[in-house]
Amino acid sequence: MEVQARKIELSGWGGLRLAADSFGPPDGPPVVLLHGGGQTRHAWGGTAAVLAREGWHALAVDQRGHGDSQWAEDGNYAFEAFGRDVDTFARQLSEPPVLVGASLGGIASLFAVGGLKTPARGLILVDVAVRMEAEGVTRIVEFMTARPDGFTSLEDAADAIAEYLPNRKRPRDVSGLAKNLRQGEDGRYRWHWDPRFMLRDEGPRSLRPEMPARLEEMARSVEIPTLLVRGRLSDLLSEEGAQHFLDLVPHAQFADVSEAGHMVAGDRNDLFTEAVVSFLHEALPLTGHPG
Repeated sequence: MEVQARKIELSGWGGLRLAADSFGPPDGPPVVLLHGGGQTRHAWGGTAAVLAREGWHALAVDQRGHGDSQWAEDGNYAFEAFGRDVDTFARQLSEPPVLVGASLGGIASLFAVGGLKTPARGLILVDVAVRMEAEGVTRIVEFMTARPDGFTSLEDAADAIAEYLPNRKRPRDVSGLAKNLRQGEDGRYRWHWDPRFMLRDEGPRSLRPEMPARLEEMARSVEIPTLLVRGRLSDLLSEEGAQHFLDLVPHAQFADVSEAGHMVAGDRNDLFTEAVVSFLHEALPLTGHPG
């Protein structure tokens, strides 16, 4: 059965408009899917559809400055701002959601749950934890800032992605990339996010020395059911980094996805989705809900 997405709008911190796709029964228990830096809500399409068929209400959100969501007028793309967005719209939902965050989305979720005490039923962090490998962070930043003038075509962008993600097969049909790029008046394609996103020292461009300590404090306060998903080929989250998080959150479960790098959901969506659904069924069954 094909699941159709319904585009909706959520309200973030300070009234910032956030675009989202809604999948599944609106009265089902909500699962909020938060993409990584530089991505959009479309990164979650396959997983969201499966969750919807299972009876969950999946909400794939474009984070501030990304995709169809509003750009921050003040250029505030600090991690805390992303976390406050999550806290704001999560409190507007009919019931506390499960938060699923990849990379930037995971940090935002940890800020929300561990720092702002956002009501949530569960937390799933995807290839991000408290300690991240500096080389992996640098590689991501270099890729995201390498082409400020954009690409001549979708094929050009696909070549750049293939070089960055050598373990992922380059698609023959590159039309899907149009969801992650915006075409300017000059005809060139640029990533679908506010360029100021990568200029703030409080954001992804620079993990300041005090950041791991803040994240560690937040992780220690997490009491809800938690799953850490790591891509086995990841250069951002090492085995040691994953174990450190599991030591901080001893009740957390762990899934190590084979043949996947940092972009776990995109590299092996089948195995990633299976891990998420299994965790939800075990830790947060759909008791009392349809489906």
